[in-house]
Amino acid sequence: MPLYFSAAQVPVTKKAFNDAENLVSRQFRLSEPEFKKNKYDVKTLAYLDKEEIRDGAFAHLCKYSYEKPGGLAENGESNFDFYRICLQDNIILDAVERANSFIKLSPLMLYIAVHELIHVLRFTSGEIDFEAGAEEKEKEEVIVNNLTRAALLPVKGYDLEIVLDCFSSNFKSFDSFN
Repeated sequence: MPLYFSAAQVPVTKKAFNDAENLVSRQFRLSEPEFKKNKYDVKTLAYLDKEEIRDGAFAHLCKYSYEKPGGLAENGESNFDFYRICLQDNIILDAVERANSFIKLSPLMLYIAVHELIHVLRFTSGEIDFEAGAEEKEKEEVIVNNLTRAALLPVKGYDLEIVLDCFSSNFKSFDSFN
């Protein structure tokens, strides 16, 4: 039976993504309007479709393409790519539980949120192709892990340091799929 975020844990997740937006915007020197051009949403396990659920990863990034039927959208675009960050509650909560009191949900969620938002930025900007092969995606994970660590420096404390130590670039904690 899957393990889902509780009513008390969902706000922790939302706060992590709000904080991550600020950290990633600062890291990449993006204004709020510039950052908001990246189209993404975040869903927890309870709201994921079957194909968005993955074992062995904290988060799973999906890419969807949208085409406005019969013409242009309000912003003048006829189509665009949209990313969904699919949080795997059961994997995240299992990691917190297995680490007993060492890893707390809040810093782990911040790490995950920053990591995934950096992926979204890099895919949206074209720095990496979402359809890249396995070897290129492995290299991308190393780059994103390094960028994640750099973005988290301004808020690095004891609890976050433990997360960074436990989930180094050698640990596969994220997945991409379209």
